[in-house]
Amino acid sequence: MKAQRIVLPVVVAIVLIGLWHGLVKAFEIPVYLVPSPGKVLETLIKDWSLLGGSLYNTLKITFFAFFCAVVLGVAIAFLFVQSKFIEAAFFPYAVLLQVTPIVAIAPLIIIWVKNPTASLVICATLVALFPIISNTTLGLRSVNPGLQQLFKMNRATRWQTLTRLRIPSALPYFFGGLRISSGLALIGAVVAEFVAGTGGTGVGLAYQILQSGYQLNIPRMFAALLLITLAGVLLFALMVALSKWALSWHESELSNDH
Repeated sequence: MKAQRIVLPVVVAIVLIGLWHGLVKAFEIPVYLVPSPGKVLETLIKDWSLLGGSLYNTLKITFFAFFCAVVLGVAIAFLFVQSKFIEAAFFPYAVLLQVTPIVAIAPLIIIWVKNPTASLVICATLVALFPIISNTTLGLRSVNPGLQQLFKMNRATRWQTLTRLRIPSALPYFFGGLRISSGLALIGAVVAEFVAGTGGTGVGLAYQILQSGYQLNIPRMFAALLLITLAGVLLFALMVALSKWALSWHESELSNDH
């Protein structure tokens, strides 16, 4: 089963790349419309000094935003779980942040925050924050009623109940939120760079995509898109591996091994 999870996606990727290459060659599509996979790879290697630096800067924004989202999201979730009154009063505002398009508020943030990097991190953090809040809050509240009664019967303190019951129960939900939030942090960073445009730092992958579009350098645009896609896949894989390592003792992972 584990081998199939790796082999099957690789086979599908090879088939799709072959189909892409075949259609480009068969219909003689110009490179300025759709480049062949080989041309994209060639451009990626040739322009790596430029694209590699841009990838580094985009990932830097992504990881900063992801870290901020995790810290803030967990803190807010712990605050919500202390009181249903607090959750009822403030959770709608967390939802409001989620449903508000980042492209609508990013220009304001970029204007208000003078430091370009900080403004991009804030934009990406707002995109990645909600899954951490919602999943962690749900996990902290999703405790076994029988175990909760057992803790009460043994007169466990609030701190003991939190650390020995609620937090272990919430971990699968929390790591599920990490998987979603890591990708959203990358999306938020790229969107923020698009909004900043030439007025931003001018070094991220989104900036390279914009410049490639202006110059009709479509192979470089595809190469930058490929790097963003690979970065997103690697981030998700990293979160899955972290989840399996951290929850190796948890029943949610033990049940998946059979």
